[in-house]
Formats: sequence, C-alpha cells, structure tokens
Amino acid sequence: MKLSIQTAAVYLLSLPLTGGAFSPSQINQKYKNGSFSSSFTSTATPTVSRSNSYGRVTLLLLAAKVGIFFGTSTGNTENVADLIAAEFGDDAEGPFEIDGLQGSIAENFGKFDALVVGTPTWNTGADSERSGTGWDEVYYGEMQDLKLQGKNVAVFGLGDQVSYAENYADASGELHDVFENLGCNMMGYTSQDGYEHEESKAIRGEKFCGLLCDEVNQDDLSGERVESWVAQLKAEGFMDGESTATSGGDSSQVIDISASPVSDDAIAELEKENAELRMMLEQNSKLMDEVMQAQGNNSGFTPHYNSKTCITMWTSADGRKCYYTTEKPKNP
Repeated sequence: MKLSIQTAAVYLLSLPLTGGAFSPSQINQKYKNGSFSSSFTSTATPTVSRSNSYGRVTLLLLAAKVGIFFGTSTGNTENVADLIAAEFGDDAEGPFEIDGLQGSIAENFGKFDALVVGTPTWNTGADSERSGTGWDEVYYGEMQDLKLQGKNVAVFGLGDQVSYAENYADASGELHDVFENLGCNMMGYTSQDGYEHEESKAIRGEKFCGLLCDEVNQDDLSGERVESWVAQLKAEGFMDGESTATSGGDSSQVIDISASPVSDDAIAELEKENAELRMMLEQNSKLMDEVMQAQGNNSGFTPHYNSKTCITMWTSADGRKCYYTTEKPKNP
C-alpha cells in the first residue's frame, strides 16, 4: 500500500520504527514491500491506537516530502519554481533560493526525501559554472562533501532557445551532472519535441535532462509543461524513494512530457478524499491532545512547529517515535 499526502496521507499507527530516525519514504517503502499489512482506506472510520511501548497515541504522516531549490538572476527561474511548488501542493516545501543557503546546504537538502533543483543559463561560453547564480559557488566546493547517494533528484532549467539556439539551457546539464556524480537517482527526463533549439548541453541521450522552460519565447507553455512534468515525476516514483526511470537514451523507461491529463472525475474524488483526511487529522489530533493532557506532560519529546500548516510534530530523543498536534507549543 503506497500512501501519499494527496490520497492517503494520514494513518494512525502504533508500531515501533527501527533502524534510525523517522523517514516517510522509508515507511512507504516498507508498506510497498509488504512488511506491514493493513485494511486502511482513505474513507475508513478513524481509530485511535494506544501503544503499550509508548504510552501515548502515535500518528504518522506517510508522505515523502519534496524540497524545491533554485538559483535565479532575473526572477524567471523563481517563477517556474513557484509553479512547480503549487503543482506539488502539500507534498513539497519551498521554493528556496540557493544563494541564501551557502554554508548550510547539507542541512537543508537533508530535510527532504527528494529534491527538485532549477537554474537559468547565463555564461554560455564557459565550460562550467554557467548558471550565473549561487549554484556556481557551491558546485565544486560545498556540494562535493554532500552524502546524497540514492536520493531522487529532478532538474528544471530556463533558457532562451531563439537568441541562444546553440546553447539552450546549457547550465541545466551541469546542474544535472553534479547531482548525478554525487550518486543521486536522476529523474524527470523530457522530450525535445516542441522546442526550436539547435544544440544544448542539457541533452542526455535523446532527452532533455529535466524540464526546460523558455520564459522569453514560450512563456505561455510553462504552466502546461510544469503540470505534465510533476505528473510524470509522480508516475516515475519520485516520492517513493525509488526510481523507475533511467538516464537519457532508454526512452522506453521515460514517460513523455505530453502524458494524458487526469480526468476531472479522478481529481474530484481525490479532492474529496483529501478533505476527509484533513478532517481525520484534526479529529485525531484533538484526541491526542486529550491523551497528552491526561498523561500530564510531553517528557522526552521535542516540538517542531510548522507555521505554514499550524501543526506541531513532537519527536522522541532517538527519532524513532513521533506524534502531531494542532496547537502551537507554549514553549517551542
């Protein structure tokens, strides 16, 4: 059973997590591999389970989070990053500009199970560091110390395919290669169909190494391209901790950017389920508040308040247990 924030994000469990800190994608993977079994459906009546080992209610949000990072010079890359964030919805956080993260990139990348990274292209005549943004400052310095093996990463880039037809979105290729050389699973390759470029260093095999947008000549296509690309990433398993797509040339394993849109009925059903799940979260968070009040304290748990969602995640000292409440902690 694969759970995502859109379809089955909230599930009440009372099972110990072994082998390290809490990771939504790892729990999803255990469900996919059959390690756990459940008859849960998104419309099931919610129940509260009290764990003998914890002595409290445990709530896990089983959804891999995506972090969106970008560099920009004119603001166009940020605009596309905003479109991508909106398309992912609650499954993503950001976008975050890379210029403000120098010195803390490992910490920021480590917060997410998957990364979407974007860049413009400026220094088209250079052999490297062609983005003209903060990416150039960290590629061959701070980023070389990152431990990102196995992390799913997707690249998006911007360029002018008419004025720079021979160098269209070149910097996207370098961004792709830096992450690939760090051992990441590169995903989201797209077709060159519909573009007017002549050459590009962002081509791998017969495909672009990610989503390429042209806000100068084809800005009216960016929204559609983003929508199709995010749908493609989800279909490739971008948020499941594993990839079904490979680099470049094997087009049989790459979903085309022009994938069929989801039907209105399917979207309506997902929206209905999402509303029900949010109600479940609120109801069971109140139940957890009552249990915690009865226990008298939150000893041993540290609060992490999200001002955007107004939800507090409480984690144990060893990172193996957590629960959520709907109120801001008095002493965060």
